Amino acid sequence: MLNSDAFDLRKYMQRHPQSVAVWIALLALILFGVLRYDNFGGSYNFGSFLNYNSMFIVIALGMCFVIITGGIDLSVGSVAAFSSGIAAYLSPYGIEVALPLAVLVGMSFGAFNAFCIIALRIPPFIATLATMLGAKGAALVISGASTVAVDWGSNFTNMGMNKALGLFPWSIVLVTVVGIALWIVLEMTSLGRTILAIGGGEDASKLMGLKVNRAKAFVYIISGGCAGLAGVILASGFGAGQPLEGVAWELSAIAAVVVGGTLLTGGLGSIPATVAGALLLGLVFNILNFENGRGTISFSAYWQMVIRGMFLFAVILFQTRMTKGQKSKGASA
Repeated sequence: MLNSDAFDLRKYMQRHPQSVAVWIALLALILFGVLRYDNFGGSYNFGSFLNYNSMFIVIALGMCFVIITGGIDLSVGSVAAFSSGIAAYLSPYGIEVALPLAVLVGMSFGAFNAFCIIALRIPPFIATLATMLGAKGAALVISGASTVAVDWGSNFTNMGMNKALGLFPWSIVLVTVVGIALWIVLEMTSLGRTILAIGGGEDASKLMGLKVNRAKAFVYIISGGCAGLAGVILASGFGAGQPLEGVAWELSAIAAVVVGGTLLTGGLGSIPATVAGALLLGLVFNILNFENGRGTISFSAYWQMVIRGMFLFAVILFQTRMTKGQKSKGASA
């Protein structure tokens, strides 16, 4: 049964007070960039920023579902790299063949993770770590540890390089559709309520008669599918399968989810705030690159990582303070 309250912005923010901080930080950074840098708000920067970060957004969406259940998926970066190679090999058949098959490959990795976690009772950290190593090795094997060229004569690169109606990159349009679908599942369906309940207490969910194993299988399969989609976007946007990519993508996805207010212990999370978290991570790098372009100061890639970490720490600290303030007001009321 659909929950109409999901469309009520006020009630949504009341249910997710921990996500307010990421929206404030995102809007503040956008305003800072527009006021400080020329062409920051231009169509070229806007389009290229969304196109590149669509990969990280879609992986974060899948990771959000997993973390809400109290689990973790460390394999997403390697699965994306493997899927990018598969998509590149399938590119002569066009995007209509390469896209669904590469996503299915990602979902098969997710199904394997689900089997190990549910049937074999292997902890998610260990199960997905093993899959991460296996997928990375498989990506290097099928590609010979080198990039896999795509077929430029097909329409495969359209998704990563062209725009829908000349406005938005096809990659971000597709990721937006995925995000809306997952938001509907989480906020408006019984499956979404089961996923949230598992994070709140798996044993209690089983006692309530909820289909816990089905929901857990769903989230890991979705996470794998999102990683597969990221691999297709990677190959289509760069014109080659990238088996060496995906390193630490799982950490970026986890960071985006946590900054968006999803609890690592599970039971609470927000799809829109996860998107905001992923955009915030990308925007930090975007602003630092603009700052380097001004020539007044230059940040190396290493210092950019340090600054990014400090900024994320500040956002999470602000987020924690706001959440405590909301709880204090609720208790006094």
